[in-house]
Amino acid sequence: MTESILLTTARLSTFFGTQLLTVASGFFFERDDRLYLVTSRHVLVDLSSGHQPNRLEIEMHTDIDDLAKAVAFSVLLYDEGRAVWHQGRDGAGDIDVAVIELDRSALPDPVVLRPFSPEHLTRSLDKVEVGASLLVVGFPLGFHDTLHHLPVARRAAIASSFGLRFQGQGYFLTDCRTHRGSSGAPVVMRSGAADDPLPWTLLGVHSSRMDMSSRDMFQDESLGLNCAWYADILLTLTEAEPVGEAGVGETLATP
Repeated sequence: MTESILLTTARLSTFFGTQLLTVASGFFFERDDRLYLVTSRHVLVDLSSGHQPNRLEIEMHTDIDDLAKAVAFSVLLYDEGRAVWHQGRDGAGDIDVAVIELDRSALPDPVVLRPFSPEHLTRSLDKVEVGASLLVVGFPLGFHDTLHHLPVARRAAIASSFGLRFQGQGYFLTDCRTHRGSSGAPVVMRSGAADDPLPWTLLGVHSSRMDMSSRDMFQDESLGLNCAWYADILLTLTEAEPVGEAGVGETLATP
């Protein structure tokens, strides 16, 4: 029996036309019968590096009894020149999280996935302590179980005060060994009973590694710290008309 947490997350590939650009991570989020793909905004567009894909492929399972069966589900990122995703912005600037609503009628039939929901978001910040054990579930450097199309889980810990915006930004820090390809991965903490179908709390969306520009590349190791954007931004981005405020920071959703 495959753990449900491994079915929350999908391998993403970005394309410009038929040209493969990058590989990343994403996960599913469900609200009011609407299904979304969540990933890092920079997976979909990053003008500073010239990364501007126009298509995304999501690797999806099609048989719960045989996870070797999977298909690549293609999503166009623009509709008549307008981006199909929603992203957030607050007083400190852009938030590195984006959501795309998926048309259920267009998905493979059958399709096997386990979405998070608003019930998986934390309701009490003081119950999440610094040093708490976490998992980052994704596809580092694209690495995964290529036969069963499943992600890998990296052990992490909370490295900054949870609930405080680190340096005024809408993220907290994790202590974890991560790589390119993990962008967009869910950051989760174990919760709930063993018989819970998805016994995890969704705390954040992994974005990127954090380092110091002053670090001596020869004498000093990488900090091993990462930015995870608070997951409550999803409540704003998945509103029917996504505009308003999120819990950790004032967040305006913009298409």
